[in-house]
Amino acid sequence: MWYSKKPLTFEQQAELLVARGLETDVESLVARLRTVNYYRLSGYLHPFRNPDDTFRSGTTLQTVWRRYVFDRRLRLLVLDAIERVEVAVRTQLIYELSHETGAFGYTDAANLPKLTGDRFAHFLKRVEDETQRSHEQFVKHFHQKYGDQHEHLPLWMAAEIMPFGVLLTLFTGVKPQIKRRIASQYRIADTVLHSWMGSINVVRNICAHHGRLWNRELGFKPLIPHPRKHPEWHTPVPVASNRVFAILTILRYMLWFVAPQSGWPARVHMLLAEYPDIPRAPMGFPADWETCPIWSRNEEA
Repeated sequence: MWYSKKPLTFEQQAELLVARGLETDVESLVARLRTVNYYRLSGYLHPFRNPDDTFRSGTTLQTVWRRYVFDRRLRLLVLDAIERVEVAVRTQLIYELSHETGAFGYTDAANLPKLTGDRFAHFLKRVEDETQRSHEQFVKHFHQKYGDQHEHLPLWMAAEIMPFGVLLTLFTGVKPQIKRRIASQYRIADTVLHSWMGSINVVRNICAHHGRLWNRELGFKPLIPHPRKHPEWHTPVPVASNRVFAILTILRYMLWFVAPQSGWPARVHMLLAEYPDIPRAPMGFPADWETCPIWSRNEEA
């Protein structure tokens, strides 16, 4: 089918939304559409749509805009926690791998046995590309001083310019005993940590590209720790793995170890309290979520 829709002016976009039942004045709506793309805003309008593309009675721009602003603030909170967790896991991975294999051990496929087929070559090419693109002073200094003997950066330098996705590939590739040592720092299984990092990477990309997060169903679902060893993930509140509540709970858990005095959990509570009108169910929040031991536990515990 040929796509024949033509671009509309801001005024035409506003008039279309008002004609479909969005309650607002055109001037206010145009002002919003000049700062937020019609297609981006439509994601927040979707829950209010009728089957015929009109909006349910009582759908106001103020209601929709509050959801948009809440989601933006939620993404910033999530990114703040992800940064702390990512840096901590990155540090542990660099430490463990470099002490076991040496400064340049990551360039030897034997040290990354889980990167089978072409994955190791692709990983190393990504690191080389990032090194070539980097304008970091430490990269320039290393090449000037050691470039006659070394083609690659030592791991602790290379890891600082690796995107999170490349770092995740490195984590995937290391020997199981290294993953287990890193995961033990957080009192979880290495398979659980691996899945968490994969999910966090997906959510990080959503946040970095300003995507809708609050009511999104996760495509990459993190593993929930086993109830026998980690009952706090299951009783009295089961943490489902398909919505943002799972990611928030994972970040809350990790911050016990990474940054227990960050105040991040309190900021999550404050954001939710400031927006009591935002539905919790699409985020995966159970009605009694605050009784979950991971959320009710004191920072000092």
